[in-house]
Amino acid sequence: MSVLSERLKEAREWSNLKQTQVKERTGINNKTLSGYENGVSVPDPDTLSRLADLYDVSVDYLYGRTDKKHYHEFTEKDEKDVAKRLEKVKKDLEDAGDGDGYMLLGEPISEEAKQSIIEAMEFAIRQSKRINKKYTPKKYRKE
Repeated sequence: MSVLSERLKEAREWSNLKQTQVKERTGINNKTLSGYENGVSVPDPDTLSRLADLYDVSVDYLYGRTDKKHYHEFTEKDEKDVAKRLEKVKKDLEDAGDGDGYMLLGEPISEEAKQSIIEAMEFAIRQSKRINKKYTPKKYRKE
């Protein structure tokens, strides 16, 4: 098996997709996809690009040219930015309202609800950073 075939299969599995789901989203039939994943055939550049986009990995990663899955992986600075924003969210949750913290339907929210809000905000912050990094022109990327 080639690096390409192994990484295509791994990327599909990481994405929690079955071959039938890939077919629905890309139009690549199961037999063809199986051939790619078993090293029997090689996808053309357009097909490989569609699969990379679906699996949210770079084509270079699939080819084995790099071990970096994404062009838009977080740097140490990005992680610090996310942590800083999350601290602000936590502070805002504690400080909101009339000194009682954040209220929902006139009642203070529980610690579990606060944690859920923080987790949702972390996801949203990370996702927006990923999207913004994904569309950064190559000349401005730090690789």
